[in-house]
Amino acid sequence: MFGVTVYAVDRSDPYSTQGRSQPGLSYPQTHHLPPTTMPASVASSNPSRPENLIGQLNSTHTSYEAKLKALRDLKNQIIGNRTKKLAFLKLGAVPSVVAILSSSAAAQDGGGDNLEFHESVLVQSAAAIGSFACGLDSGVKAVLDAGAFPILLKLIFHPNEKVADAGARSLKMIYQSKLAPKYDFHQEKDMEFLLSLLNSENENVSSLGASIITHSCQTAIEQQALSEAGVIKRLVALLGGSLIQRDASLESLAAVVKDNPEVASRLVLPENGRELNAVIELMRDKYPRTRLLACTCLINIRNTYVSYLQDSGIKKELILILLELLNDPGQVGDEAPFVLSNLIAEKEGMQKLAFDASIVEKLCENLQKGSFQAKRLQGIFLALADLCSKLECCRDRVLHLKVLNFVTEAFAHDSAEVRAAACIFLKNVSRSVKNLSAGHFMNETVAVPLVQLLYDSCSFVQIAALRAISNVVVDFMAHKSLFVQCGGVKQLVQLSRSMESAVRVNAVWALKNLTFLVDNRCKEEILLELSTSTLTSLLSDPEAPVQEQAFALVRNLVDGTLNSIDYVFGDDGLLLHAIGRQLRNTSKAEVLVQCMYTLSNVASGKEHHKEAVMNQLFPQTGNDKETILVKFLQSSNSQLRTAAVWTIVNLTFPSSPGACGRVTALWNAGIVSQLKCMVNDPCLDVKLQSRTALKQLMMFGDAST
Repeated sequence: MFGVTVYAVDRSDPYSTQGRSQPGLSYPQTHHLPPTTMPASVASSNPSRPENLIGQLNSTHTSYEAKLKALRDLKNQIIGNRTKKLAFLKLGAVPSVVAILSSSAAAQDGGGDNLEFHESVLVQSAAAIGSFACGLDSGVKAVLDAGAFPILLKLIFHPNEKVADAGARSLKMIYQSKLAPKYDFHQEKDMEFLLSLLNSENENVSSLGASIITHSCQTAIEQQALSEAGVIKRLVALLGGSLIQRDASLESLAAVVKDNPEVASRLVLPENGRELNAVIELMRDKYPRTRLLACTCLINIRNTYVSYLQDSGIKKELILILLELLNDPGQVGDEAPFVLSNLIAEKEGMQKLAFDASIVEKLCENLQKGSFQAKRLQGIFLALADLCSKLECCRDRVLHLKVLNFVTEAFAHDSAEVRAAACIFLKNVSRSVKNLSAGHFMNETVAVPLVQLLYDSCSFVQIAALRAISNVVVDFMAHKSLFVQCGGVKQLVQLSRSMESAVRVNAVWALKNLTFLVDNRCKEEILLELSTSTLTSLLSDPEAPVQEQAFALVRNLVDGTLNSIDYVFGDDGLLLHAIGRQLRNTSKAEVLVQCMYTLSNVASGKEHHKEAVMNQLFPQTGNDKETILVKFLQSSNSQLRTAAVWTIVNLTFPSSPGACGRVTALWNAGIVSQLKCMVNDPCLDVKLQSRTALKQLMMFGDAST
């Protein structure tokens, strides 16, 4: 399954709403059913009410024929009805149903009379439990908490095929949820159990085995264990079975081969690609879900085993099939956009093929329809986001089709997944410099609701919003004041203090981009919210990525006019001293790069600015003969070498009054001899700036003492 399902109706519920009459035989009282929840006289007044049905199930005074009827009525009420299902859950129906299931299972194990009655109870109660679990995680949790899982497992080996079918179908509903128990495929008994399911002649039991693999197989080691046990061969065999076996097998194969070339090779290489061709044929099956699952499996193979399925005909066919499946009104249509995303993500060639096939227009048509599951809306935004991640033509097209109108609506959607997906789309579509400069994103329609998402109760929505803001605020100076005015800076600063590092780093990243190429007035407005002490603490954050973005933020603050440089000298040079400390204490190259670029910007200022930088690079305390500047020039990181050389260029600008003294210090520190070794550096920037620095240094002759 893909993404998070938000269903109003569980369309995939496999149980019929019609029951067949069964003998009304006695139900033993020795099985300790839950206590009666209401008097029988109340239950008899309206027996179909949820409270009354549960009362009949729990009562020791209800006739056993009536008890079986109540069980069947309950099952029929909840199938396909989320509201009824939630009502019964709230009333505690699941423990009552599981108790009846347990009692009948125990009665059968003990032998004796009434076996036909107990089999009927097993079928009806298993069906009810499956319906509670179908498409509803709270239902799955209630079923597992009530102890139904081990009882259902025993049912799948029941001699009565109807009972085995009911148990297997119920377990398959449980295995649609992430809450379902996982199997350890390294345990011999678990693997043997799984193989026994896959080898079963009962189609529901064998497809249950495939569903367990789909749910439990998440690591390369698990994939390898399944492959070595011969599971792939058995799954391929099931592709020739019934519809439910084919679908379960396709979904399972997709999980087993995903991101594992070695395991994928066992599917694509044997018998001249016969197995792979079987999957390709199912891509053209008459059933929409089978086509979708075959596409998913083929895409996973293609993404994993890159030398296969590169034929342009197969690529186009995958796109066209998914284009058609987007029109499906049910669960297939809900999942199709996620499969499309998997096909085109990070693949510019596939994105171009999809664009040429009018995928953008088709996705936008779906948006205009407006009335569908939250999952489908989430998938559409994610697919559009992938299409816009690299191609400017896609960005232009979605803007032309006015998709931003739907984005702002999605920002207020009840589903957190939809809100996050809309932010991800905005992040990618706003990568366009042309459209940023046109001010398409930094306006009240977009900026105000986007800022509101910074207050979202879900941290993953906050992070998605922060990433979108990081792109949007790169917008040019004329539009940035709007973001400040609508309270964006204040909340960014607040989130920079978050206990969650992912929130902190993205908040600081957004602040950094906000300060890119802004005037002093905007910088001062930002600094009113972002105090020197807060910024200083971010420079020494426990997480290196936060430090990196904090230094880049300071780098942007001191870039520009000479007045900007003075920001690091406020509060008795608190920021400057923090920069110096990190310069000497951190070993993270990415942090040091930003640190040196910040000092390079400061060194471009007046004489006292340059001297302050020299004091940080050559502190009076300590007796380390090799300076940190030499270490940076010798770094294997080309960006750090570049930043260090730029700092030297700014410190030794010939017209500076104190340049001669600084040149002497650099000669004595061995900088000149190191620069001479860098004039042919493999990095072009390092090579060019090293030559510039040497030229400036040599203007003063051999200044060493």
